[in-house]
Amino acid sequence: MRVAMIGHKRVPSREGGVEIVVEELATRLVKDGNQVYIYNRKGKNVQDKNVDKQKKKIKEYKGAKIITIPTINKKGIDALLYSFFASIRALFGKYDVLHYHAEGSCAMLWLPHLFKKRIIVTIHGLDWQRSKWGGFATKYIKFGEKLAVKYADEIIVLSKGVQNYFKDTYNRDTHFIPNGVNKPTIREPKIIKEKYGLEKEKYILFLARIVPEKGLQYLIDAYKQIDTNVKLVIAGGASHTNDFLEEIKKKASEDDRIIMTGFVQGDELEELFSNCYLYCLPSDIEGMPISLLEAMSYGKMCLVSDIEENTQVTDKYAKTFKKSDVNDLKEKLQQCLNVKSGYTDTEISKYILNSYNWNNVIKETEGLYKRG
Repeated sequence: MRVAMIGHKRVPSREGGVEIVVEELATRLVKDGNQVYIYNRKGKNVQDKNVDKQKKKIKEYKGAKIITIPTINKKGIDALLYSFFASIRALFGKYDVLHYHAEGSCAMLWLPHLFKKRIIVTIHGLDWQRSKWGGFATKYIKFGEKLAVKYADEIIVLSKGVQNYFKDTYNRDTHFIPNGVNKPTIREPKIIKEKYGLEKEKYILFLARIVPEKGLQYLIDAYKQIDTNVKLVIAGGASHTNDFLEEIKKKASEDDRIIMTGFVQGDELEELFSNCYLYCLPSDIEGMPISLLEAMSYGKMCLVSDIEENTQVTDKYAKTFKKSDVNDLKEKLQQCLNVKSGYTDTEISKYILNSYNWNNVIKETEGLYKRG
């Protein structure tokens, strides 16, 4: 089949979960004998400016064709123009399937629908709820959601909560196909020891985009109240939230046990996961957190907010605290520091790798492609 992927920023990139999912889907679909065309958005990596300097413009990635769509580098406007021009370009690609990702890009679904194209949409989360958006952007994203409901042939959701939302709000049936996770590479602490002085199991890890809905502000406030030599490592870049990043930097600078690494990837990323004592994800809002899947694939003890999108992933294999509650987070952090998880690294890793398998994701996704 000929498949077009539209709605992400850039592949290859770890700018967000959407980009990771598109890369995994595209490259695995190619291995299955499909022709995949990835519609990248032209622009800079907003999390790590150095990434753009290190990469040459590519036209192919692991067998998938890369098509770069020009746009304007302005928050909100860039996504709108990208999805419009990508949709126009895709009309001439003789594709069997157009696979849109994220609600904002779906505002242009009417274009391929007019030409009777088969449209699959993956809703990675209810993006209009995210605090970084406001006014026009929020309304535009919600508009995209409604067009997905109206025009998509099939809708994929990543959590049962979002599946219930679409049924209750629009009486629209969707397909629950969660993300997968790869078997990890375990690494000794070399890079992170040289750069940050980090030792094995001597730090708590937060690894995600530094945006308000990830709840990092709660984690820092709770951590500061704990008497411990275990450090807190904050790994990740901002995404259109520079004011919030500056607020976080100020909070972190007040405690010398807190280390901010900025955006990480490759061996350094694998070392951070491999050697942390605890992974903490205190989100208020999630789609399906790939970083949590990754942390558990390493067999790590995890502490997460009790939102459904987190607890659906962790099942009984992680500890939870009440969403947005700094006092409860502080108590649960202290408990984790006092007592190691009741499950072994092997048990946690085996559970997540068996439950969230990319091969199953591809099989179910291809099945939806071929329904038409």
